[in-house]
Amino acid sequence: MHVEELRASLQSFGWPDYLVFCLMLAICAAIGIHFCLQLRRESKARISCGGDATEAANSAASYLVGGRKMKIFPITMSLISSFISGITLLGTPTEIYLYGAQYMYIMGSLVLMGFCMYYFFLPVFHELNLISTYKYLEERYNRSLRFFGSIMFIVASLLWLPIVIYVPAIAFNQATGVNIHIVTPIVCLVCIFYTCIGGLKAVVWTDVIQTLIMFGAMTLVLVKGTLDIGGPSVVWQRARETTRLETPNFNFDLTERYTFYSLVLGGVAHWLKSNAISQNMIQRYLSLPTLKDARIAIWTFIAGVLTFLLICGYTGLLIYATYADCDPLETKLAQRKDQLLPLLVMETLGAYPGLPGIFVAGVFSAALSSLSTGLNSLSAVVLEDFVKTFRSAPLTEKQTSFVMRSVVVVFGALCVTLVLAVEKLGSVLQLTITLSSVANGPLLGIFTAGVMIPWVAAKGALLGGFSSLLLMAWMCVSAQRDLVTGTLVYSRKPYSTMGCNYTYGSGEIPRSFNTSPLDGIVSQAAAPFELHRISYLYFTLLGALVTIVIGLITSLLLGETNLDAVDTRLLTPFVRRWLERRRAKSSQLPKKERKTAMMATTAT
Repeated sequence: MHVEELRASLQSFGWPDYLVFCLMLAICAAIGIHFCLQLRRESKARISCGGDATEAANSAASYLVGGRKMKIFPITMSLISSFISGITLLGTPTEIYLYGAQYMYIMGSLVLMGFCMYYFFLPVFHELNLISTYKYLEERYNRSLRFFGSIMFIVASLLWLPIVIYVPAIAFNQATGVNIHIVTPIVCLVCIFYTCIGGLKAVVWTDVIQTLIMFGAMTLVLVKGTLDIGGPSVVWQRARETTRLETPNFNFDLTERYTFYSLVLGGVAHWLKSNAISQNMIQRYLSLPTLKDARIAIWTFIAGVLTFLLICGYTGLLIYATYADCDPLETKLAQRKDQLLPLLVMETLGAYPGLPGIFVAGVFSAALSSLSTGLNSLSAVVLEDFVKTFRSAPLTEKQTSFVMRSVVVVFGALCVTLVLAVEKLGSVLQLTITLSSVANGPLLGIFTAGVMIPWVAAKGALLGGFSSLLLMAWMCVSAQRDLVTGTLVYSRKPYSTMGCNYTYGSGEIPRSFNTSPLDGIVSQAAAPFELHRISYLYFTLLGALVTIVIGLITSLLLGETNLDAVDTRLLTPFVRRWLERRRAKSSQLPKKERKTAMMATTAT
């Protein structure tokens, strides 16, 4: 049998699978309709109780943060579902299959991120009772920084969401053969529908359903695939034979794809920008009534994400164990790298009607949760940071509702259009982290300086942010260009085509490969050092450090620093306590000495 015939035979998506898939979409739409009706009932109740401005404010709070009365369980499930997108479900197993399990050490940085979030960021944001995270930047710096942060969030979302949409379309294409540009608009219309009409509550409760589907689908694949090849011992043995199981790599080479330092240091920055300062995630923490609830949600969220990462990592090893003797990328049985997991699903579950449908529904669930979260957050940012800021008269409830829903529709349609560009840009996990670093590195730097370094003032933060933005844009575009053109390709782990039971290409001889740059001729080790060729995990960290360093130096040189003018509510608790003790000591000095101390503070 030729590879083309085998690929066609694996596309056995029957009517039970389509039924399961459509049922998932119908449930999501029904949840949206339910909460739309609930929002209307709340709106009618508000009309009899207050004026237009009060109605509009309550309407926005109900639509965007669930009235700040959400429960821990659905919010935790929503956080997990939003964070574990289809990019993680398909991208992580691909990374493990191609480059080994070194990537899994990034889980340690997720725990460190939890401590940073718990102690440094969340207490500040929750106390301020914000809807848009970027209002913090106006209170800490000025309005220009608020606009800068909001625009960077919109840019980052437009770079991220099309990839989120594209990923499940790959799985659907592998299972059915349907063109990704046919299924993408149809599924996204459902997502835009329930996000638009139902607000945060619809997004959160669809996330709960989608998280359960994701977990069930991945567990099903893991168990059935492991049984088919003879148990976990076979998976571990084949992984050890090809060095896919590795001890931490303590090499100091910045250009290596994964080292202990890139995974821990770069990983903390990567997780922080995705969780601690992201409107997508913070909006959910702020929908909980108390800081205690939000802190509980952090650790339950981390436990859930770690579980999913372990499942995805093991699945990557399972894919290799299954195809150890016949690499599907070399034979083109899988036409894209990120179709490896869908291929495994169709081979292991394809004979059971309805099970491939559960998997595809699980991958689409991950994507829909991330897309709905992103659109809901974009709605909050546009309303709070642009419309309300530039409009002198307060919005009525109808105007508020129109703006929020229009943003969801417009940005949803734009993201679907941008999917056309994504399929040309390479492996989705690295692509996502690389491109999102353009905006998220500067943003992480500005927020971190805001909550932890009171010496950084507005002009310094703005200059640092712009400088970092230019540097990261050059680095990220250059890095992705080198990968797409084949100028730079990372060597993958050993693979073989010695055991293929089908023909492929035009009579290739089965071979065994120790390492291979899959898409080009230049390996990472042979490439000369250039800044944009450092590990992509360092990108966000570098962008944040550049922002902080330039911001601090500029603020000190311009003499902007005035510690007595900083609102302590905007600082993380331990910095707040230090500054308050310092001010208390200063207030006890004689008048002449206090004036001298204040002049010294400004000078330094």
